[in-house]
This record gives sequence, C-alpha cells and structure tokens, in this order.
Amino acid sequence: MKIKLLRSFMLVGAFICFGWAQAQEVSGTVSDANGPLPGASVVEKGTTNGTQTDFDGNFTINVGENATLVFSYVGFSTQEIAVNGQTNIDVLLTEDAQALDEVVIVGYGSSTKKEITSAVAVVDEEAFNKGTVNDASQLLQGKVAGLSIYNKGGNPNEDAVIRLRGISTVGANSEPLVVIDGVVGASLNNVDPNDIASVNVLKDGSAAAIYGTRGSSGVILVTTKRGTAGVTSVDYNGSLAVSTIANHVDVMSANEFAAAGGVDLGQRNDWLDLVTMDGTTKINNVAISGGDGNTSYRISGNFRNAQGILRNSGFKQYNTRASVTTFTLNDRLKIDFNMSYTKRKSRYGFNEALRYALLYNPTAPVFGADSPYDFDAATYGGYFETLGLFDSFNPVSIIQQNTNNGEKSEFTYSANFNFKIIDNWDLNAMISQQSSKLLNKEYYRTTSLWRGNASSPIRKGLARLYNEDQEFKLFELYSTYRTSIGRADITFTGGYSWQETTQYDYFLSMGDFPNDDLQYINALEWSQDLENAGFIDINSNASPEDRIIAFFGRASATFDNAIFFNASIRREGSTKFGANNRWATFPAVGIGADLNNYLNLNKIDLLKVRIGYGVTGALPSNNGLSKSLYEPADGRLSSNQLTDANPDLKWEEKAETNYGIEFAAGRLGATLDIYTRNVSDFILERDVDVTIYPTGRRWENAGELKSQGFELAVNYDILKSEELNYNSGIVLSRNKTTLEKYTIPQEMRGSLGAPGQNDTDMIRIKEGEEIGQIWGPVFTGEVVDGNQVLEDVNNDGQLLTAQNNALDPDGDFKVLGKGTPDFEIGWTNQLSYKNWDLNAFFRGAFGHSLINTYRAFYEPRVGSQGSYNFVNTELANPEITNAKFSSLYVEKADFFKLDNLSIGYTFDIKENDYVKGVRITASAQNLFTITNYTGSDPEPALQDRGSEADNGGFTSTAAFDPLIPGIDRRSNYFAARTFTLGLNVNF
Repeated sequence: MKIKLLRSFMLVGAFICFGWAQAQEVSGTVSDANGPLPGASVVEKGTTNGTQTDFDGNFTINVGENATLVFSYVGFSTQEIAVNGQTNIDVLLTEDAQALDEVVIVGYGSSTKKEITSAVAVVDEEAFNKGTVNDASQLLQGKVAGLSIYNKGGNPNEDAVIRLRGISTVGANSEPLVVIDGVVGASLNNVDPNDIASVNVLKDGSAAAIYGTRGSSGVILVTTKRGTAGVTSVDYNGSLAVSTIANHVDVMSANEFAAAGGVDLGQRNDWLDLVTMDGTTKINNVAISGGDGNTSYRISGNFRNAQGILRNSGFKQYNTRASVTTFTLNDRLKIDFNMSYTKRKSRYGFNEALRYALLYNPTAPVFGADSPYDFDAATYGGYFETLGLFDSFNPVSIIQQNTNNGEKSEFTYSANFNFKIIDNWDLNAMISQQSSKLLNKEYYRTTSLWRGNASSPIRKGLARLYNEDQEFKLFELYSTYRTSIGRADITFTGGYSWQETTQYDYFLSMGDFPNDDLQYINALEWSQDLENAGFIDINSNASPEDRIIAFFGRASATFDNAIFFNASIRREGSTKFGANNRWATFPAVGIGADLNNYLNLNKIDLLKVRIGYGVTGALPSNNGLSKSLYEPADGRLSSNQLTDANPDLKWEEKAETNYGIEFAAGRLGATLDIYTRNVSDFILERDVDVTIYPTGRRWENAGELKSQGFELAVNYDILKSEELNYNSGIVLSRNKTTLEKYTIPQEMRGSLGAPGQNDTDMIRIKEGEEIGQIWGPVFTGEVVDGNQVLEDVNNDGQLLTAQNNALDPDGDFKVLGKGTPDFEIGWTNQLSYKNWDLNAFFRGAFGHSLINTYRAFYEPRVGSQGSYNFVNTELANPEITNAKFSSLYVEKADFFKLDNLSIGYTFDIKENDYVKGVRITASAQNLFTITNYTGSDPEPALQDRGSEADNGGFTSTAAFDPLIPGIDRRSNYFAARTFTLGLNVNF
C-alpha cells in the first residue's frame, strides 16, 4: 500500500513539474484612450485561469505555452491576443461603438444616434432625477442643455415653467410640444413619472419642423415602459417623503418687532409656523408586465398623496396606464394600444397666507377672544382682525375659514397599427382621443374678512366656480420606405395628420349670502336666497372647432456610413387663421459627417460635424381671433364689438439655424451646439386706425425676436470597472433673446402693485434690447429725511426719477439687472460600488436678477408700518421711511445648489419563486443653495402674472407674460427641502 501511494505522489509531482515547465509568465498593461484601466479582466481563453488589472492597469498571469488571452472591460470591445511566447503584452481597449448605433426616436420615426443631423438630447431612466418627483418635467430638470425647467417656490399644484432655448413667442404658448408614445399634444400631467422609460428632446428647428406649428417651441418625446413577452414581472415602487421650508424672507420676531417700535398687541406669535407644516408625500406604484407568444402587456397603477408645506395645500392623484402590443398576420401587423386615466383632487390653499404670515403684526392674537380691544369676534368667525388697515388679514383665518379646491380628470387612448407591406416598406396608422375635465371651486365664508368682506355692509361671503371641458382627437397616417443604392442607405417617409380640439368653459361668481349652510355654488337654489342678487357674475366660452390638417414628408440618407442627410417638409392648415392665410409650409434640412471616418484620428471614435436649418410656426392662443369679437352688452341680447376682423391673420414663423459638433473618444464624450433663430409675425392685439377699423383694435401679425446661444454637454467615465464606476457629466447653456421689433417701440410693464405702488412699472420692453431689462432709478446709498438719495444718472444737474420720467431721454433711469440668466448649468455625478450607488446632482443659474418685492414693500419703516411686521434682511436700512422702488430692491440672484442627492442599495437575492429583486433608496432634494439673494428662492422668474396675484385677485385663469421676467412676487410659494425613503421590489 505504501509503495502504491509513493508511486502516485511521484506521478502527480512529475505532472506538476512538467506543467510548470511548459507554463510562462505574462505581464503588461491594459489601458484606453485616456489612460490605465483598473479592474480590467484578463482571462486565459478556454480556462478559468484569470486575473484583474491593478489601479495602474498592470497585470501578471501564468499561462500555458499556446495560450490566448482575452481582455475585457465594461463598455469596451473585447480583445483576444495569442501569447506566442510573448512575456509582455500591452493592450489598448476601444470604446464599444454600440452607443453610436443606439436607436433614437425622432418625429414619425427613428434613427441611429450617429445618423442624426439635428440637436437631439436623450435622457433615459438611469439619468432621471431621483427622489420625490410629482411632475414628469422634474425628471429632466438640469439634465438637458438649453432646457430650462423652473417651478419657483415648488408649489405642488403648479406646473413648472418650461423653456427650450429661451422664449419662442410673446403672444402664444411658449412651452415645448409634448408627444407621449406618438400622441401629439399629450399632457405631462397624464403620465406618472414611474411609467416613463426615456425622454428625447428635439431642440432645434430642423428636428421639430416635422411637427409644423406645434413644434415651434421644441418637442419633448416621451416613451413609456412596456412589457416583454415571456417574462412576467410585478414591480412595486413606494416612497415616503417629508418636506420642510428651505428658506423664506427674514422678518422680525414678535419681541424684535415690539422693540423696534411696532404696535404691541400683547401676544407673541410666529404666524409662519401657524400656517405651515411638514408636508408628507406618499407614493405607491404597482406595475404588472409580461406576455406570451406574439403579445406583451404592461399595466400600472399609481397613487400619490402629496402635502405642501402650506396648510391645506397639496393633492391626491390616481393614475393608471395600460399598454398592449401584439403581432398578427404572420407578424406583418403590429398593434400597439395605450390607455391612461388620471384623476387628481387638489387643495390649492392660499399662497397669500404665506405673505400675510410674514407681514401680519406678530404681537396680534390669533383669536378675537384674546383681543385687547372691544372686538366682535363672532363677526369674523372667532378670529382676530386688524380692522381699518389696508391689506392686513389674519393668515390663520384665511387658511381655516376658506376653501380653494379643484378636481381634474384626463383620459387618453391611442391605437397604433404598423403594417409591413414588404420587408423595407411599412404603413403606420395612429388614432387617439384625449378628454379632460377641470372643476375649480372657491368659497369664502360670510365671516371671512379676506375676500369674504365680513366687515362690509355690501357683501357677505363669496363663491366662485370654474368649469372646463376639452376634447382632442387625432388621426395620422404615414408610410416609411427604406432602400439601398450602392453605398447609400435611403429612407423616405410621407404622411397625413388630422387634429381637432373642442373646448367649453364657464365661470360663475356669487356673493352676499345669508349664511354658510351651502358651500360652493348651487346656482339655481342660491339665486333664490341671495340678499342682494346683484352679486352674480357669469360668463362662458364655447370655442369653435379648432382643426389642423397637415401633409408631411421626409427623406434621409446615409452615404459611406459617414455622411448623413435629412430633409423634411410639412404643409399645414389651421382654422385659427384668416381665410386668406390658412395654409403655410415648413421646410427643414440637415447634413452631417463623421470626419473621423476619413481622418482616422488615433484613439477617436467619433468626430461628427452637422448643420441644420428649419422653419416652424406658432398658433395663436385662442380661436376665432381673425374674426370680429363681441361681448354681451347690458347683460341682455345686445352686444358690443371688441375687435375688427383680420382675414389676413397668419402664422408666427420661427427660422432656426443650428451648428453642432459631436465628439467621442473612449470614456469621454462631448456635444456642442451653437444656434441662431429669428421669430417674426407675432399674433398680437394692437391699436389700429379707427377711420378704417371702427373698434380701433384688431389682431395682427407684428414684431420680431432674435435668439442666440450655445449648449455644451460633456460626459466622462472617470472610473469604469466591474465593481467600481464613477461617471460625471456637465451641461452648460447660454441664451440671449433680443426684441428686434414690436408694436410699441418702447414701453414699461410689470406693476409693483399695492399698497401705494400700482403705478410703478419695473420692466422695460424696448426694440433692439434684450428681453427682461429691470429698469429704474439708482440708490446712491445715502438717506436724507427718510428718503433714498437717487443718482443723477446722466449728470445733467436735474433729478428726474418719477415714474412718468421712466422712458424720458432725460430721465435718470438705467438697467438695474436682467430677469433671465446668462448661463445655466447642471452637474451630474454617478458613483457605484458593488451593490451601492450614489447620485449627486448640482444645478445653478448665473447672471439673472430678481426684484425682491417683499423688501420693496415692507422694508421701509413708513408711518403705518408700525402695524405691519418689518422685513429684516441684511440689506435693510432702518433710516428709510418712505417706500420707493430703486436699485436697492434689485438683487443678483446667482445660485448653485445641491439639487438632488440619493444613495441606493440593491440586495443580493437568492433564487426563489417569489422575490427577484429588492432595492432601497434614500434621497434629499434642495439640500443647500449657495446664493446672496435674500428672498425665499433665487431661481429665475421667467414670466409674470401681474401684481393682482399679490393683491387678492382671482388669478386662476390669468395669463402669464413672458416679456416680464425677473419679478419675485409676494404671492410665490416658499421653496421646500425634501427627504425621501424609497423601496422597490420585483416579483
């Protein structure tokens, strides 16, 4: 037995010695175009013998004599190298070119990323903003160069303002067209953020021209998630978030106010604390997807309960979405069906309560029973009110006594039929319908002093109701043919589009009620019980059918896999225009070339240059403007003519030229776009010659706008290995918009408002000047007898600073700032290590200013100010006792913030029949902001609704003016900081 064992050991030893004699050591370095690659895999082909490179990209491995080494790295093309006796092997891995072949959705079709000749940005689910996202547009905030998305203050019930490359019109909708799964004109509110797979942004005219008039402000293409046949999956996404006030305007505490000479009413209250709260948001999303054979499906349900930081503000929303895809007729016919339904119940609250919480006397009692005066508390519902003071109302009473609620529902369905006539020829038909209903209801109790006018003998209580029904129908038919001629691949697309929108709305307002037994409006019943039936206001609008018919075509070609050409044309007609100008033509052309295909530059994957030119149009905001408009007279059957007809009313037109460079080298990628666009023929109501047009008013085409700018996007994989990855990306944009021509060569807009400054306009609109000029007198820093000493700007020895001198050539006014930013930046950082991932996103805007209206009204220590709280910023000057707008209240609002920070962990789940994956996340939004602005929120105010928003006016349907940026109104919501815990489970 011992002899047998000894022989066995000898045989094994001889085998090992022979093996080592035949093996050899190989060393080397693995790198890419930017340097060493740590963590690259080096494996002897056909064996499990392998290693990884160290931090400097070095490796050492023992292999057999005839071995072949396989070098691989995530995102790079794999290389195989035969050893053939070599002891040192250095390898240069190249970026996997698959990303350049990625299919990108464009209007009425798709193209590979490399072949696109226009400015198109793609944001996928991995790059979306994290945390609590209640508005789908927030997924993109700061992610796309040139796309500005701001929800100033962060009111959960207000949509963000979206601008692509600045404003594109002054008389119509200036927000991009939204297309969801091919449905033109869809609403971002009708898709839950959890259901979105990717978003493509068509930024320039050559990309958007295929959509004609509706693409004038750019196009956002949304693709929702779909199921996969043969793979059944149940996904749950849930999160819980808590929001707190991030910042607000500084005011005095009750003790500071009393010490500063304010009227002391004996109490000590923090009014802001009484009307705000820690808002919680709960989100639950369940999606079921799968399929079998030729059919796949995905069904999702989403429920959101979002509370704002202002009491009685927020919403509850239910959303469901279903998609089914099936193939039939031997897989030649593909049918996509999509359906979505959204129901939202909103509590709008009253933003004004935030304003009064800052300015209301902090020593005043909450309830009338605590009043130091002989006070009839019952008249005001038990709350204390400072009677006799202008614009002074108990903020707790506003919140508790009054209601401001709304309901909105949207239903959309679409069916898309794609029939493959032959392998390279498709026919596509789309039918869709969208229905939306909106109902807003306000009620101000008879005991409410604010808007209820409890102290007035004329009216007690107020009720308002607004109802809107809208329906949109769409039918589109287009065909795509692909062919190859020699070294050229050519694609032709041609089609027809029919769109129709109908809308009906009415507004009802009533006041002077005997009691509060009935809330909102029951018009027929209440009209019999009104003490004064004169407080009735009713108006309605039934919009005639708004129809668009269009024919479009596109040809694209790729030559030698390096030269790309694209041209499109759209002929479109609309019922919104005059009989003489209902049709217009919108052409576009683009050409690009991958120069590296011919230059063969070392370590370069792509060097593409492109140029595109496109013409788009814009529709007026309302229908029937080309006709004479009338309003009822005396509330009876007669009418007054408001405007004269204009049968020549035509499209606004935007012509845009875009130059682009795309670069890719290993882990580095960059895109630069430079553009110029000219917008002309705005659709505006203007004064006309009364000898020709009796009303003196008519809708006409007038004005020109010019925008110039650049957009830069840079992305770099700083670390890239099997376990550790770090990617950083920056987007930077600059836009300058100049008003070249207008109906009035120069005018002032943007009233500061009441009290006492209704006639003070702050924004100058002037031909040849940049949009958003804040215009006013200059404060020298000196104060005499409570008045600001203002600068003699033109040094002519006389001081002309009254409002009526604002546009006087001899007036002492100057540009105090600009309401639009010079630069906007977004900086993304994504780090992953094994099961952990970290995302940090920073955002900033620079070069814009804001008019701090809180300071302009409540910082001066005017005579009556002792009954109102004092704004107490670091810029406050207690010597000023007379309120007058000047440069003192215009502040630079540059900011840089940590907008989003999230950390996630994905658990390793053992194979079982139930749970396939579990992931938890923690995130924070608006963590910190670096700024010198003393207001609540330094983000730009890109448009203005007017001073009535600050003074109790009913503004639910008020229009925003894009020519008046830069005013930080007192009615704005306060910015919030949000912390979120999330859970994702896949079954």
